[in-house]
Amino acid sequence: MVTKQSKIYIAGHRGMVGSAIWRQLSDQGYTNLLGFTSAEFDLKDQQAVKTFFEEKKPDVVIDAAARVGGILANSNYPYQFLMENMQIQNNLIDAALQNDVEKFIFLGSSCIYPKMAPQPLKEEYLLTDTLEPTNEWYAVAKITGIKTCEAIRKQFGKDYVSLMPTNLYGTHDNFDLKTSHVLPAMIRKFHEAKENDNAAVTLWGSGTPMREFLYVDDMAASVIFALENVLPEHLYNVGTGVDRTIRELAELIQKVVGHTGEILWDAEKPDGTPRKLMDVSKMHDLGWKHKVELEQGIVNTYNWFLENINNFKEVKMS
Repeated sequence: MVTKQSKIYIAGHRGMVGSAIWRQLSDQGYTNLLGFTSAEFDLKDQQAVKTFFEEKKPDVVIDAAARVGGILANSNYPYQFLMENMQIQNNLIDAALQNDVEKFIFLGSSCIYPKMAPQPLKEEYLLTDTLEPTNEWYAVAKITGIKTCEAIRKQFGKDYVSLMPTNLYGTHDNFDLKTSHVLPAMIRKFHEAKENDNAAVTLWGSGTPMREFLYVDDMAASVIFALENVLPEHLYNVGTGVDRTIRELAELIQKVVGHTGEILWDAEKPDGTPRKLMDVSKMHDLGWKHKVELEQGIVNTYNWFLENINNFKEVKMS
């Protein structure tokens, strides 16, 4: 039974998702939160993780820690995306099991599903076909985490659950144009073009692919929902259940930013998967639903971007 005094360890508490979870738990009166930076505590170090669990004895673990990045980063560093993510999650999950942690919430991504799976994506489509090649390394790592948590539920009867969000965005996002995802990259591009006499903005592809976006505070709320309830299954999609074209997204961001120049589409560049929409009916049936609609979320994110324009988080690879 989780209480406001339960000792809750949030791995990755400085990241976009982890920091949102920390803020919401604090706001809701949870008083015993644990979090450490990667400099203080390397999650890839099995012995360090083992010692931490033995000394701190958390009641709950929320795994929001991962090496993440866009297509370019995944393509350039396949080994790191596969190995480091498996090391992080394996160390956390096994230490949690060995130290009798009753509840573990594992966070992943919609990229776990096959590239050509039917739309919208249902949880049961996992492992039914081949993955999208550009991020299969990250996806395979996350799939092993999901199956490990499922195995623990099956063998040991513990409340280990996996939540798979759609495309996330929000405050504390990554706005580095070399490594960021589409929505924060567009915010930065439109802002810089506005500052440059409303210069034209060139975007990749045709603008026709459809994508779903979830504000990070809604993702955090889904984690707290999983924390405060015993969910009957091991895997749940988390999203809005609504998507729109990349062209519509661009026009909405342009409006929020206040850019009045032209939008150019470079059709020579790849579009990626035509559509990626999550079926979120299982979470809806349990009582969780998103609250922040896309335009308001973009307003919030752009305001945060302006406040932090001089110290964006840069993603470093090695």
